[in-house]
Parts: sequence; structure tokens; C-alpha cells
Amino acid sequence: MQNQSLYSQLHISSEVLSFGNAVWASLSDRFQKIDEVSEYNQLKVIKAMQDNRVSEACMLGTTGYGYNDLGRDTLEKVYASVFHTEDALVRPQITCGTHALALALMSNLRPGDELLSPVGKPYDTLEEVIGIRPSRGSLAEYGITYRQVDLKEDGSFDYDGIRSAINEKTKLVTIQRSKGYQTRPSFGVDQIGQLIAFIRNEKPELTVMVDNCYGEFVEEKEPSDCGADIVVGSLIKNIGGGLSPIGGYLAGKKECIENAAVRLTSPGLGKEVGASLEVLRSLYQGLFFAPNVTANALKTAIFAANIYEKLGFDVIPNAKEERHDIIQAITFGTPEGLCGFCEGIQKASPVDGFVKPEPWDMPGYDSKVIMAAGAFISGSSIELSADGPMREPYAAYFQGGLTWQHGKLGILSSLQALVEKGIVTL
Repeated sequence: MQNQSLYSQLHISSEVLSFGNAVWASLSDRFQKIDEVSEYNQLKVIKAMQDNRVSEACMLGTTGYGYNDLGRDTLEKVYASVFHTEDALVRPQITCGTHALALALMSNLRPGDELLSPVGKPYDTLEEVIGIRPSRGSLAEYGITYRQVDLKEDGSFDYDGIRSAINEKTKLVTIQRSKGYQTRPSFGVDQIGQLIAFIRNEKPELTVMVDNCYGEFVEEKEPSDCGADIVVGSLIKNIGGGLSPIGGYLAGKKECIENAAVRLTSPGLGKEVGASLEVLRSLYQGLFFAPNVTANALKTAIFAANIYEKLGFDVIPNAKEERHDIIQAITFGTPEGLCGFCEGIQKASPVDGFVKPEPWDMPGYDSKVIMAAGAFISGSSIELSADGPMREPYAAYFQGGLTWQHGKLGILSSLQALVEKGIVTL
């Protein structure tokens, strides 16, 4: 009864709460399986920290050039252990996921090389990095060409098309694990492994990069366990556990990581410089919390899928599908539905819960985007958040939730907003 009173004070009606609780009651088996994966990944992280002798001194950080930064260097060893790779680059100087991906591409491609995406169009912000949309400093400006092979209508890989696209110029293959602003399935680690095996059979020397954003710790394996040369992600998504204030990571083959380090800093300097300042404690502790935080975000996504599928909306993944990332796409078909959903998510936020989100021209996107993001870390999409481009089919891309309890409130709040606007009838 106390919970019901507080939900009421948070503007959740008894009708919406009852509807949500009925859905929640049906999900106990799914939630238990998520907890089992989370436990495995938690143990994996602890073992990586212990194996690399993480100490109190690792939390202190450095200034200036950052020479002999014990905490920074140890953290990169921990990441390499978690991903089972030869090396890793984990830096606050990497400003976001797009920066991490651009760094990996620009450091491992040379003029005359060709980049291939066998999974269709990349995420919107990479279009300018590649030069699909002309932009200053793009790969295209450096004479690096791009080719893509679209997925089949059922979302599967077009192996014949991929075979035809690989040529003597193809140097690097980029695989985006998550769906981005598309209504295609996200890819599981085993699926990615099958694709990598096919690519290796066609041209063994190709470098394969996986955009791992939103996928870390969702499964027991990572793409680096299945043949990826580089995995790349953002520290304000899954792997930062909601505590990392900034940063990105690359984990993979030593040569690929050294190429990226030289590009990030300078030839001759590489990984030796780059002060960690005062963020190391947050980066270590965020990684420690990440398996559990990711589990909470997954529970929230499954809850959202079951709520909105039951109401007749198209959802990807659907209510019963296996999960490969934390993103839940919900197609509303109208701008009013998309905006209403985001307004409800914003109302449930502990920060800026009084703000009404409005569509705006975000840097790197080709259409207006509406974003609900009342987060402790600005733009942190492992925290409860939702966004979507203001274009057909007006789909919301929902993710995050540091705690399951907050995730539940967020979805109920989104439903409440749509009920009040007359878009949903219970």
C-alpha cells in the first residue's frame, strides 16, 4: 500500500499501475535468467581485477603528461582481461562512442583502403565520420572508400552480397551490434561470430571491428571471444556502470590498439601519455557495477516490450525474443506517440524531471531528434533514457535504468503520458 501511495504521488494512476504489475508478474523466469548471466559477468570482472592486482594506488590518477600512470595502465589490462584480448585503450580523452569508433577506423585504415559494412547502414553519427554525408575530416576526405551490403528483408546477412563486395581494396569490416535508429534486429555474439568466420574464409587478412555499444555484459561472451580484432564502446553506456563520467574504450589485437593510441595522442607517444586526472575511481567502480546495472537495464527493456506489445504496438525485439543489447525499439507511427513516450520517461527522471523534451537538431544527425535524458551523467544512455528521430516510422529507442525499480517507474510513466494524451486506452 505504501508503494501504491508513492506511485500516486509520482502521478501514476492505479489503472496504469495494475496493468504494469500484471505484466511484471509474468516475467520472473526471464528475470532469473538475466540474473544468472549477470552473476557470471560479475565474477569475470572481479577475476580480471584480481588477476591484474588492482590496488588502492590505482585510484589516485595523474596530471600533466600522465607518465607512469599505474591506475590507467592497470585499468587497460583489466579491460583486456575482461574481453580476452591482447591489449586495450581506455581513456577519458575519448569523448564518446562515436569518437571511439572514429578513432578505431581512422587509425587502422589508410588512403586507398576500403571500409565494408556487411550489416547495412551504420548509426547516424557515423555517416559523417565515413563521409556518406560529406563532413570535414571524414574518411572520404582521406581517400578511404566505403561499401555496404544491406541485410535481407528478414534481417539476416546477405552472404552472397558480402562475398561479392569484398575486393582487393577491402581492409576493414565494421559490424554494428546494436540496431541504431533502425527497426532491424540486434545481433547476438554467436551471430557475429558466424559472420566473422565467413569473412575470414573469404579474406583472412581483413581487420574486423565490432561496434559493441549497448551490448557489453548482455551475454556471457563478447564479440572478441568470437574472432573480432577490435571491439569498441562508450564508458557512459553499459560498461561504465552509470559511474563513468566520460570516456571510451577499444579492446583487441595489440597492433590495432597501438595504431589507435598513436592516433589519439601522437606518433612516438602512443599510450605513454594521457593523464587520468581524478576519474579512475569512477572508471574502476563503474566497471565493477556494470554487470548488475546492465541486468537492470535488460529487465526494464523486457518490461517495456511486454507492456507495449500487449497494447498492440510493434516492438523490436518482441516480448519473448532473446536479447543481445539493452535497446528496446517501440514504433508509434505518429510524432505525437513518440513525443508522448519521451515526455513520460523524462517525468520519471531524478534529474530534470520537470523538463519537457522537445525535438531539436542534434549534431551528427540528419533529422530532428527528441531525447529524454534526465541523467546524473549528461547523455549517459545506461541511465533511464529514450530518444528517436522525428521521421517515419516515429519509433522510440529506449534504453537504460541503473536500477530495475527506476526502470519500472519510467515505463509506467511513459504509459501514463500516452493514456493522458488519448493515444493509449487500457
